[in-house]
Amino acid sequence: MGLCGTDQDKKRLVTRLRRIEGQMRGLSKMIDEDQDCMDVLRQVTSASSALRGVWTQIVGDHIRGCLQNASLDVDNRDLLIEELMEHLGKIR
Repeated sequence: MGLCGTDQDKKRLVTRLRRIEGQMRGLSKMIDEDQDCMDVLRQVTSASSALRGVWTQIVGDHIRGCLQNASLDVDNRDLLIEELMEHLGKIR
């Protein structure tokens, strides 16, 4: 099953992920250069928040798209809901 959402949403996700990728490279550089721990921690928090934003968008698209569209097919809907619940149970 592919991503739910529009092509515009996918472009936005890819853009956000590329920005996060840049943050990761910056973090690696900060560690290589022995930067201050608090500065590194701030960047880790920023990158984590950005990644959480991507996760939130994908989950929202999944609920609005995949689950809503699956509501006509009860067996498929129940499977998708169980799959999402299992995933949410793994989040810490």
